[in-house]
Amino acid sequence: MTEQKQDAPLLEQEFTVEGGDFIHAGEVSSKIKRILKDIGISQEVIRRTAIATYEAEMNVVCHAMRGKFRLAITPDKLVIVVQDEGKGIEDIDLAMQEGFSTASEQVREMGFGAGMGLPNIKKNMDDLNVTSEVGKGTRVEMGIFTEQ
Repeated sequence: MTEQKQDAPLLEQEFTVEGGDFIHAGEVSSKIKRILKDIGISQEVIRRTAIATYEAEMNVVCHAMRGKFRLAITPDKLVIVVQDEGKGIEDIDLAMQEGFSTASEQVREMGFGAGMGLPNIKKNMDDLNVTSEVGKGTRVEMGIFTEQ
């Protein structure tokens, strides 16, 4: 019998989000929330994770062609990696500022694109790393400790 490494995932799951699919927007964050609830993660961690994953999901819907979400749960941390195929972010520091948005007029008319996505993710996660290549896409790695 092999010993489980401390940082080895206890559960991993992957989800796909299609850009422009406002009808199904929010489904991935709801599925992740349900998984966390089912395995007994604290309400506070679930709340913070739900906010961050919803914001990341809306960023994919509003700004990319598609994206993959990978959830990994270790004994002490949740890690969510979002890799999208889209226009990318030219200036990540600027994109991290509240109110900065590159959303189209159409997206803004639907009530999205207020420039709070990345700032809200940062506020709710313990770790955040955003990398992007213009014309290719963006990778958002976020983590939250399960013991608060």
